[in-house]
Amino acid sequence: MTVDGAGAERFLRGLFARAVEVADPMRMIGRHLPPRPAGRVVVIGAGKASARMAEAVEAVWGPCEGLVITRYGYGRPCRGIEIVEAAHPVPDAAGAAATARMLDLLSGLGEGDFVLALISGGASALLVAPVAGVTLEEKRAVNAALLASGAPIDRMNTVRKHLSRVKGGQLAAAAHPARMLALMISDVPGDDPAFIGSGPTVGDASGVAEARAVLERWSVAVPTSVAAALAKGSGVVAPGDARLSLVENRVVAAPAQSLQAAAVMAEAAGCRVRMLGDALEGEAREVAVTQAEMARGLQAGLRAGDAPVLLLSGGELTVTRRGDGVGGPNAEFCLALALALQGADGIHALACDTDGVDGAAEVAGAVVAPDTLTRAAAMDVDPARALARNDAHGFFAALGNQVVTGPTLTNVNDFRAILILPPEA
Repeated sequence: MTVDGAGAERFLRGLFARAVEVADPMRMIGRHLPPRPAGRVVVIGAGKASARMAEAVEAVWGPCEGLVITRYGYGRPCRGIEIVEAAHPVPDAAGAAATARMLDLLSGLGEGDFVLALISGGASALLVAPVAGVTLEEKRAVNAALLASGAPIDRMNTVRKHLSRVKGGQLAAAAHPARMLALMISDVPGDDPAFIGSGPTVGDASGVAEARAVLERWSVAVPTSVAAALAKGSGVVAPGDARLSLVENRVVAAPAQSLQAAAVMAEAAGCRVRMLGDALEGEAREVAVTQAEMARGLQAGLRAGDAPVLLLSGGELTVTRRGDGVGGPNAEFCLALALALQGADGIHALACDTDGVDGAAEVAGAVVAPDTLTRAAAMDVDPARALARNDAHGFFAALGNQVVTGPTLTNVNDFRAILILPPEA
């Protein structure tokens, strides 16, 4: 494959497709399943990949009893496991009702029973059981405010845990004394099981003081009922709690695997790959400026005939909402990158979320080319104004440069690729 300007977008889209492909639960779940245990087996789960994970389980074990909650549009056909669709990223009544049923299902289990938990990114919003004194609407308001605050995902999840009756190990504790194996697909920097889906099967050592500190640090206003609930403490389960002694947590897919698969594909096409890490965090627009400077610096060192250079990175960037537009961290990264590059010849980029949803939009992300700003000017679309309004999706929709995948049925966080071509001879 020859990587050049004419085929750059197709090449970058192909890399993203490969990153998603290797994270398909059907490819890896079977490798991590033990033989089906004797006795009663119950499958539970939540997240954007959970229905696909359940489908993969039944492909190996056959029809199973259980209940899995996934995002609207992300359901899959299962023969025994019930799939419930609910709202994400802001929870709704369907998620709350399904979570209550899941807790009822676990409450009657005994020592001879076995629970398989399927957890992936998105479980934080899909598993909904507010603490006493906090209504679903109040929980929704806090969730929306956290999403707009710019707080990193692990800090958001600290708050979510202390306002929940299922997160922070509480779902696993509800299944005690049954044995539990939790299979997880990571969408968090560092792949810490305690932060994947807010760790419903993992003990947590944080206290409510940390949750209050997050709200203060990122200026998140909360209803008085939420403040009162945090003042009382929470039911988050400590890591050494005896109720977690029969639980095994195992990460079966992570962003690093997808980035590495894309790197292998790029190297086979003749690129030199610079891996910037799979756990980048920070404001999307600020990271974009940093990577634009890096790309320009690398390009300055290229000569005609040199191999193209590809910058790859993952992680979870954030957006502090300042305007009234429709955006997400990947599209905002692309818009800020285009502005920072100012049409630099030979630099192309793509940034997408591997779950197919960037922010709250049904769009995975966007692509950037050297002519992005000139095309925008010809169409009277102002990139600086779009960035100020957090309207990156509106900007790229106008240019026809969005990446729309539909439900990918997996979730290993963001994927960013910047292709730097050498000057023509």
